[in-house]
Amino acid sequence: MQISDEIFKILQGDSRDILKDIKSNSVQCIITSPPYWGLRDYHRENQIGLEPLLDEYLSQLEIVFNELYRILKPNGVLFLVIGDGYTSGNRKYRAIDKKNPSRLLAVRPDTPPGLKNKELIGIPWKLAFLLQKNGWYLRNDIIWHKPNAMPESVKDRPYRCHEYIFMFSKLEKYFFDLSKLKDANHKLLRSVWAINTSSKSAIHSATFPLELVKYCIYSSTKPKDIVLDPFCGIGTVGIACVETNRGFLGIDINDLYINEAIQNIKEII
Repeated sequence: MQISDEIFKILQGDSRDILKDIKSNSVQCIITSPPYWGLRDYHRENQIGLEPLLDEYLSQLEIVFNELYRILKPNGVLFLVIGDGYTSGNRKYRAIDKKNPSRLLAVRPDTPPGLKNKELIGIPWKLAFLLQKNGWYLRNDIIWHKPNAMPESVKDRPYRCHEYIFMFSKLEKYFFDLSKLKDANHKLLRSVWAINTSSKSAIHSATFPLELVKYCIYSSTKPKDIVLDPFCGIGTVGIACVETNRGFLGIDINDLYINEAIQNIKEII
């Protein structure tokens, strides 16, 4: 199940398997947001994100990002969008959140060793440091501020309204055009990007906005360069690539998401 031409391809399958067959040093930019740990069930066998132990989750992502390191061109850039979570208090499920029904989860991992109940886990930085240890250059931590973020059902801490975007490179020097990193008012962006959340999908509520993706694309690629998303969901990165004249390679394990991604992209090709 795929759409494909010379510089545009979407594949359905497990990234841990498909990435092995992709040529080394073949893509200029990677923009991706892997499944977050213990937050959603995508109802696919062997999916990343529902490992019972945090270390298992990180080790599975390590497999993916080691392949991505090989595939990225020496002067390429990786943008990793990743959110955090709280320990479950060893509760085995998460009830429906009235403000976000999609957060219902029938299984939840136990509290990781060394952490306490109701504690912020620090997953983004644990993953960032793991990649750093494996050879990636951690170049920047960008805060994605969500002005329209939904309030959480909590009363003993502030509502969260941000996620991290980590910028990595393979080498000390790489292609990056800061002059292209401008907002709608033509001002250079700094390390906090205020972008509203958006999702037009009825089956995937965890998509990132097109505007965010385009910031990454314009600053780190040129027309016709190839952009890879190994967890492409409903194809937001692919849509941005079509609209900015970039090539695209997308992978996702969920056939429903792939079908919607193909439909979304065919509508604008």
